[in-house]
Amino acid sequence: MLLWTPGREMRMISSALLGGGTGERNWVLNAQVPPGYRRMDPGAHLTALARAAGARGPGVGLMTAADVRARRWAADGGVEALVTAGIGVRGWAAVPTPGEPGRQRAGTINIVVSVPVPLSDAALVNAVATATEAKVQALLDAGADASGTPTDAVCVAALRPVAGEPAEPFAGPRSVWGARVARAVHEAVGEACRAALPHIPGPAARP
Repeated sequence: MLLWTPGREMRMISSALLGGGTGERNWVLNAQVPPGYRRMDPGAHLTALARAAGARGPGVGLMTAADVRARRWAADGGVEALVTAGIGVRGWAAVPTPGEPGRQRAGTINIVVSVPVPLSDAALVNAVATATEAKVQALLDAGADASGTPTDAVCVAALRPVAGEPAEPFAGPRSVWGARVARAVHEAVGEACRAALPHIPGPAARP
């Protein structure tokens, strides 16, 4: 597993199972689990793993069947992105029918982004969209004809706003901080996908 403890409480937005939504969080855990994970208490499981590793307070917990040791990291202008990617099960978000049931190959792209400035709530949402757009661009650039996998998750962490000081209002791809998010995520996802592609079947057909 990978555990990030920034040393101070940060405001995060995440689609993660544990600590999802928005709020102040102290840590982010990305835990590798076996394909076909069947535990019915994943939130409690993630919390126990984080506590055993010394994390305290509220946090964000993500899961993946991909090898977290193959993580990729990139930075741009103070923004950092850490990515784990299993793209054995991948495709396009809008398809007429769901994919094949019971497939056991690793298929999760987890993205954790750190932004060294406060972001408004709207900018946090915007940063998630920007990171997702950059992920899709990286997939296509790496030769994976897909928008992602069925279980992708993202977490964006920013500094807590200081009372009386404005937070950054924008994080779209043409804003200062959004552009940095996009470039860091694109680089990290691209490296992760290029490393994984030789070990998986060819790209899924676009609908």
